[in-house]
Amino acid sequence: MYVLFRIFLKNAIKLNNRFMLAVAFILVVASTVIMRLIEPETFPSLFDSLWWVMTTVTTVGYGDYFPITIAGRMYAMFLYIVGIGLIGVVIGKFVDGFSEIKKRKEEGKMPYQGYNHIVIIGWSQKAAYAVSEIMDSDQCEIVIIDKLEKAPLIEENIHYIQGDAAEEATLNKADIMNAKAVLIFSDDTIHDALLADGKSLIIASSIERLSTDIHTTVEVMKEEHIKNFTHVQVDEFVLSHEAVSRMAVRSAFTKGISGVYSQLLSRGHGDNLYEIGVQQEWDTYRDAFQSLLQQGATLIADGDRMDINRRLDESIPENAKLFVICDHEVYERIKGVK
Repeated sequence: MYVLFRIFLKNAIKLNNRFMLAVAFILVVASTVIMRLIEPETFPSLFDSLWWVMTTVTTVGYGDYFPITIAGRMYAMFLYIVGIGLIGVVIGKFVDGFSEIKKRKEEGKMPYQGYNHIVIIGWSQKAAYAVSEIMDSDQCEIVIIDKLEKAPLIEENIHYIQGDAAEEATLNKADIMNAKAVLIFSDDTIHDALLADGKSLIIASSIERLSTDIHTTVEVMKEEHIKNFTHVQVDEFVLSHEAVSRMAVRSAFTKGISGVYSQLLSRGHGDNLYEIGVQQEWDTYRDAFQSLLQQGATLIADGDRMDINRRLDESIPENAKLFVICDHEVYERIKGVK
């Protein structure tokens, strides 16, 4: 009997999950009806019989119901041997299924489905800082695309897609068309700036081919290469090593300036840089400047133009992108004003 039981379990494990689930369901239903027919006095209703069958095949029973006839006890012995083993295999397959899903997710093989998420392409220490900054300032979902064997981070709102970001299939797995922003980081394993920026250009072109509405930011190694992206709709460029070098030089000439840069670049503490909408009562930059100043914010730029203090009497255009420096509490209060 023991040998037969082992053979049964060995073959059952190899069977298709749906088939095993169907067999387990049929066994439970059939056993419920059979025990009700064999011992109608012990099991007054089908539900009582079902209760006994379920407690028998999943545990050793609770003792509130038990067969008293020889036929009933013989069938109970059959359930002990076959039913418990079969249900155990089914439960094991469910557990294995969840484990497989977790494994595939960690390996980046599970497609992501979401909306308004941020896609980060290329994993590096810079990308890790970007993820940390996003998590500090926004609660949106983050999708990382790289060729690593396993996810670099395991967090509830961070998803990993393994593959080549220049391929359409990989971008579709990241649900790129429903993303609100894409950050393309330069490949640190490529030391040639021309090749690294060329790879970023190919990725940006692949993204634009799928959707032109996504806000795209690209890290470039050399400023001279930015002009090569003119045929691709890239919204922002970030200079890699040059930006760091320039900040270092500025701090050498002006002591303490690096602290100002760091505070504006990080949402972790102090005042930060925010974009705000134009309020109806603002006609000129002076109106906006004075109104914001009274609320605790300083207007510093419209888009990439930081000469507002010399254009205070000019009218604010409809497509203005105003940037202010303030703390988060003030920003939330300003944002709530229409």
